[in-house]
Amino acid sequence: MNIPALYELYKKHPSVKTDTRQLVPGDLYFALKGPNFDGNAFAAQALGKGAVVSVIDDPRYFIDERKTIVVNNVLECLQALAKHHRQQLNIPFIAITGTNGKTTTKELINAVLSSQYKTVATKGNLNNHIGVPLTILSIPADTEMAIIEMGANHQREIAGYCEVALPTHGIITNIGKAHLEGFGGEEGVKIAKGELYDYLRANNGTVFVCKDLPYLVEMSQSIRQVTYGLEAADYVAKPVGGQAFLALETAYPDLSLIQTQLVGAYNYTNALAAIAVGLYFKVTGANIKAALEAYSPNNNRSQVIRKGNNTIIMDAYNANPSSMKAAIENFVQLDAGKKVLLLGAMKELGENSVKEHQALINLLQQHSWDSVLLVGGDFALTKHPYFYVENNAAAQQWYHQKHFENCYILVKGSRSIGMEKVIEDI
Repeated sequence: MNIPALYELYKKHPSVKTDTRQLVPGDLYFALKGPNFDGNAFAAQALGKGAVVSVIDDPRYFIDERKTIVVNNVLECLQALAKHHRQQLNIPFIAITGTNGKTTTKELINAVLSSQYKTVATKGNLNNHIGVPLTILSIPADTEMAIIEMGANHQREIAGYCEVALPTHGIITNIGKAHLEGFGGEEGVKIAKGELYDYLRANNGTVFVCKDLPYLVEMSQSIRQVTYGLEAADYVAKPVGGQAFLALETAYPDLSLIQTQLVGAYNYTNALAAIAVGLYFKVTGANIKAALEAYSPNNNRSQVIRKGNNTIIMDAYNANPSSMKAAIENFVQLDAGKKVLLLGAMKELGENSVKEHQALINLLQQHSWDSVLLVGGDFALTKHPYFYVENNAAAQQWYHQKHFENCYILVKGSRSIGMEKVIEDI
């Protein structure tokens, strides 16, 4: 079956699943393979649960012509079907990538655009080679705006996503130190993230560029630009300092002051990107303000959690040298009494890992803290005066033995460390 023929079937049953545990009657099942699983083996189970067809690439699991479609490669078929669907949609497609803040920026832009348009955005962080096509295939024909988040840990990845999503607009939030092992260093990160700009440059697209980051201004030369920043930009806002939650001041109608539920000055550019995109697409100031003020972060991303008389800033979804530095520096500026840091190790830094962990130690030592706990990884190989434990279970024991009272507590670390478990009740 070719892609146009498969697309006709998709139009009758526009719901695609790759996991039989999530499948409901009427879905199309795509049997993806991975290092530790083979979706082909679940093709019959998918049909038993009501799938219309199972798309497979291993003929051993063929059942009959009505219920199974055999292709050369299921993943490539899924991506080709997504691209074909994308080509039927004549709407703005906004692609978002960057080292830090891409998911928060995507969620804020989604909140703003959804206040006035029928908008579909990447769910959670389904921003990889499977998540991007699945997001595209979840877009109904009457959608007015689409937002596609793109993550990457090696070069040519974002270029590949662009060939499926065909973005009309794009945002690189920033470029920092993350996945250095896969990218081959900081310059490799810039090249990889810049693949979004390369696509938009070649296809007459538009980029939203933070004017406060000169390297993005330089990288985006010769592309149609919409700029945002502190000053001298198309869209301008200023953060209001000295408080736990980010607030922004602007000169736009109904947007003079926006009080968000976001913790940290580092979220300023994320919020301003949403303001810029909203105003560019003619969302009213009142709708932008309401959307940004109503948005509450979740999934361990800059969440504020109050337990007893302690205020916990939970930012443990992920960590790299850039985001760690920003979180610590923001914590320094926070107007609070006692401050405690619970920091998990950073991953995927390659040969620079110990050096980057030591740099964080050096930053910590420039300030006074009531207590600091370091957890796991290459923190073990650094020189420091702080408490250190090997894993989150030991960190949890330490935390509950301390009986902190009336403290502000920053919790941050790479996803694999599981720092959110430290503050869970024993």
